[in-house]
Amino acid sequence: MSKSYQAIVVGAGPAGSSAALTMARAGLEVALVERGTFPGEKNMFGGVLHRLPALEEVFPDFWDRAPLERHIVKKGVTFMTGDSSFSTLIEAGNFDRTPYNGYTVFRPRFDRWLADEAVKAGATLITSATVEDVVTRGGRVAGVSILDRGELAAPVVVAADGVLSFTALKAGLRRPTFDPAQMAVGIKALIDMPREVIDDRFGLVRDQGYAGEFVGCTGGVRGGGFLYTNYDSLSIGLVFHLASLRVSGKTPYDLLNEFLEQPQVAKLVRGGRLQEYSAHLIPEGGFDMIPELVGDGILVTGDAAALCNATGVNLEGINLATQSGVLAGQAVIAAQQAGDFSRKGLEEYRRLMNDSYVIKDLKLYRKAPHMLHNDRIYNEYPELITSVMEQIYSIDGAPKESLSKLFLKTAREKVGLANILSDAFGAWRAV
Repeated sequence: MSKSYQAIVVGAGPAGSSAALTMARAGLEVALVERGTFPGEKNMFGGVLHRLPALEEVFPDFWDRAPLERHIVKKGVTFMTGDSSFSTLIEAGNFDRTPYNGYTVFRPRFDRWLADEAVKAGATLITSATVEDVVTRGGRVAGVSILDRGELAAPVVVAADGVLSFTALKAGLRRPTFDPAQMAVGIKALIDMPREVIDDRFGLVRDQGYAGEFVGCTGGVRGGGFLYTNYDSLSIGLVFHLASLRVSGKTPYDLLNEFLEQPQVAKLVRGGRLQEYSAHLIPEGGFDMIPELVGDGILVTGDAAALCNATGVNLEGINLATQSGVLAGQAVIAAQQAGDFSRKGLEEYRRLMNDSYVIKDLKLYRKAPHMLHNDRIYNEYPELITSVMEQIYSIDGAPKESLSKLFLKTAREKVGLANILSDAFGAWRAV
């Protein structure tokens, strides 16, 4: 196989398919190269798909057209320790109206749909194709070589092949090794459960969904838990800092089983049937982990560019990937019109990214990854919160203490006041 295109996109995930869709709609001849037998085959995802403004511009009826599960109207955080927990919950009417604020999705279905939309717009989807190298001519990227299938040529390549992006590595745009402190591993269990049981258990109606996060549930390993409601199943799991997990000597599957057996969680999944386990690497280094985005004849998008906000208030990834894919497509269109695919000619991508919420949000939370390397967040603080709340609501016949005295006494005992002041200052600087 040897064929020329006006652009090649490596990876048919949200970033890659968004880039291919954008370019194909502008009339460019685009090859969308995917190593799976179909887009989404290699993905696991148990999270929330946040609102995608870039795709809503293409598909004004996005929420009716895309293969989504439930739209999220309830979001909660639970602090856990032993058999005690304290939960916060927001249920917003605005989240229950279009344009919805977020959804649960199954990536195999969503990725396949988005790639199909790119094909409908004119892109050529090439599946079961593993890119083994980039082709360079005159010192710039000019295509890719595919294992056992020859070369594809194009004046520009968009690398959207995930967190371990081989394409960006071969082009010299990312470091050959990763810092474990900037990586996380997510493990998810998919649990079948009748739709009416999910509705009753989480207080949902129609297509409403719930997204919950958990702190203090990872056996001392830095990380947290999640639970999301699909139509007739639950996605539940844990995300660990890779370096902390390695030091602990514990296995993700053992920690997930312990999480599922905790009393607060066990009652939520009671009666469900385990369908599958899966695991996935997640870039969580934030802004400081972003590689070089632009090279001669190449752009980097999505997880390949570490565009994941795993340490902000919201845990976001697909929306950032999709936005970056659309902007990469727009930059290629501009370069095509100018006839310049050099690094300078593709710099429009960097400008668009710097003006977007993607880079601005990652900059805003730039210090968050460092703050989350504080073990007290996963042990002492959940104990402090649950202990204070338990004492506030306990009735034992003794006179009540003032809330300030109660908090200070418990904080001194559980965390230490100096640590609280230091951590509060660090959190203020981070968020």
